[in-house]
Amino acid sequence: MSKLNYDLIALDIDGTLLTDEHILTPGVREAVREAASRGAEIVLCTGRGPGSALPVLDALGLSGTMITHNGAATIDAARREVLHQYSIDAHEIARFRDYCRDSRLHYDFNTAFQMLIDGITPEAEEMYKMFEAKPIMRSADDPLPNDLVKFTLFGDKADLDRVEAEWNGWKHGLSHIRSGEFFIDVMHKEASKGTALRQLALARGIDSSRVMAIGNYFNDLGMLEFAGLGIAVANSPDGVKEAADQVTLSNEEDGVAHALYSHAWEN
Repeated sequence: MSKLNYDLIALDIDGTLLTDEHILTPGVREAVREAASRGAEIVLCTGRGPGSALPVLDALGLSGTMITHNGAATIDAARREVLHQYSIDAHEIARFRDYCRDSRLHYDFNTAFQMLIDGITPEAEEMYKMFEAKPIMRSADDPLPNDLVKFTLFGDKADLDRVEAEWNGWKHGLSHIRSGEFFIDVMHKEASKGTALRQLALARGIDSSRVMAIGNYFNDLGMLEFAGLGIAVANSPDGVKEAADQVTLSNEEDGVAHALYSHAWEN
C-alpha cells in the first residue's frame, strides 16, 4: 500500500496546471487524478472566477472546493455555493476604475460568480475567450454592486509595469497584486491564496506540513509559503522560484505531473 505524503494539494491553473496555450495535457490530468484517487484533496487555487475555473475542474474529472479570485472567494463547486468571500465596497474601487477609464485601459468587476464590464476591446474579447470567461456588459453609469470581490485591470506588460509602479505609491485600504504579466487584481487587503488555503486547511483539520502547493507567479507566493511543500514550476519568475521549497519542470513539460509523482506519495 502506498503512503500519501500530503492530504491537501493546491494547484494554480494558468501557467502551472495548463500549458501556455491553456491546454490540460493527458499526463497532468492522469497525475492529478491519481493523487485524488490515493486520497488527496485537490483544490484549484486560481485568480480565475468560478465560471472559468469550473471547466478546468470538470476536465480533471473532479469536484470539490475551489479557491477563486486569488483567495477572495472560496467555492463549493458541486453546489455552486460561496463558502467564504472577502467583499470590497464599490466606493473603494471607484478610484481604480476612474484611473483605468481615464487611461483607456480595460478592466472588469467581479462578484463571486459574475464578471461585469463597462466596455470591451478586441484584445480583451480574445483574452476572455481563452479563459472561458463570459463577462456581462453593463452601462458605465449603473451603480456597482456592493458584494464585489475583485477588480481586474488587463493590458500589455509595459502599461501594467507603469500602472503597478504608480499604484504602489497610492495610499488605500485594499491590496493590489500582479496576477500575471497582463493582469493586476485589486482586492480586500486580507484576501490572498495563502490566507484562503490556510482557512481551508484549518477547516479540514489538516496541518500545514500536510499541504502541498504548486504555482508560478507572485500571487502564488502566499500559498507556496504556507504549504509544507511549496513548488514553483520552472517557468516562474526568479522571485517565485526563490520563495519555493522546490522547482519542478515547466508547465510546457508536465511540471505538475512531475512534482506529484516525485513528492505526493511513496509507493
